[in-house]
Amino acid sequence: MEYIYPAIFHENDDGSLTITYPDLPGCVSEGKNLGNAMIMAQAALSEWIEYLNDNKQELPSPSHIKDIKPLAASSRALSELTLRTDAL
Repeated sequence: MEYIYPAIFHENDDGSLTITYPDLPGCVSEGKNLGNAMIMAQAALSEWIEYLNDNKQELPSPSHIKDIKPLAASSRALSELTLRTDAL
């Protein structure tokens, strides 16, 4: 199965990025640059979905990326990250 969730990349004062998933409260990660942040975001999404599946919790439906509005002015990027469960 494939899951696609929108992610918000927030630029921090030191140039690092914090990644949040609006549809997955508490699913947060950080990266020291964009490339690292993309890897960390994918890992966080994978672990979060694996946790929900292992605990028989329902996965929330992903929002459409156009409906996501970053709260902070320094939130620079929205991205949809894909996870294929055959990779878990």
